Amino acid sequence: MGTWGSGNFESDPAREYLSSFLDGLVAEIAEAMDGDPVAIEADEYEGVVVPCRLELLHVLIRAGHTSDTPLRPELVRHWKQRYLAIWERTIDELEPALGFKEERRAVLNRTFDQLAEAAAERLT
Repeated sequence: MGTWGSGNFESDPAREYLSSFLDGLVAEIAEAMDGDPVAIEADEYEGVVVPCRLELLHVLIRAGHTSDTPLRPELVRHWKQRYLAIWERTIDELEPALGFKEERRAVLNRTFDQLAEAAAERLT
């Protein structure tokens, strides 16, 4: 195993861990997005956690960390379409406070879009 620098991710074991972590985040998102749509409704656990995972991926990719399996921007766009369709269908049932729906929609759009953009840049 090699070490090429003093940084936290500058050794083979650290890179292996990071790659596994990133792949795990992608797998968790994919599982939620491919599963029962009820699970990603606005008030369900996965409906809340999927955007958190997306943002974590974005931060790590922007920091230059990737796994051996690149994240495809078209997959992120597919996830966005599915997620937002379900979110739009279920958010009103929760009777959100005035302005929340619009603010949250903007955050969700930005979260998906910035990850898709970062994924596209990593492929070039």
